[in-house]
Amino acid sequence: MRPAAAEDLPRMFEYRRKPEVAQWMTAQPTDVDAFERLRQPEHLAATFAVEQAGTLVGDLYLARQDAWAQQEVEELARGTQAEIGYVIAPEFAGQGYASEAVTALMRVCFEDLGLRRVVAECFAHNTASWRVMEKAGMRREGRFRQGSLHRSGRWLDDLRYALLADEWRASRAGGSAVAEPLRHT
Repeated sequence: MRPAAAEDLPRMFEYRRKPEVAQWMTAQPTDVDAFERLRQPEHLAATFAVEQAGTLVGDLYLARQDAWAQQEVEELARGTQAEIGYVIAPEFAGQGYASEAVTALMRVCFEDLGLRRVVAECFAHNTASWRVMEKAGMRREGRFRQGSLHRSGRWLDDLRYALLADEWRASRAGGSAVAEPLRHT
């Protein structure tokens, strides 16, 4: 895992536009020029590349956020949590890259950034995605019945997962079966 670079964008576009990937993405990349908006520094700064033997196999997203708080203590909630997202190229799916990369991203969130909570969401039909979250140690917090409108025009259930820093530390101390994190550079 490494910070993404502008040179990664053509490869990301290549796998994100495939129907089996695009069906779950927030936006369906249909043209490389529109996809290139990710070249903006704020987008690249929030994106990590997942490589295997020099080949880009996927990418991760990390959006640091403020937690909700009452006004008197809102300053204490600033930047204390993050939402993550991930995608693996279909030809590398099912080989453990997503679980390993998400686990590495959790380490960055909790150990490097000192966050207190990480969340992720997916469509309930995206079994591969919620299995990755569970393998990374995240807990399912909710299922929202027909909570999201899919580009197919159907309302689909979505799932929300989360992990607290205390839970992360406890899983590390207890010899959890979660994959060892990749080195973050």
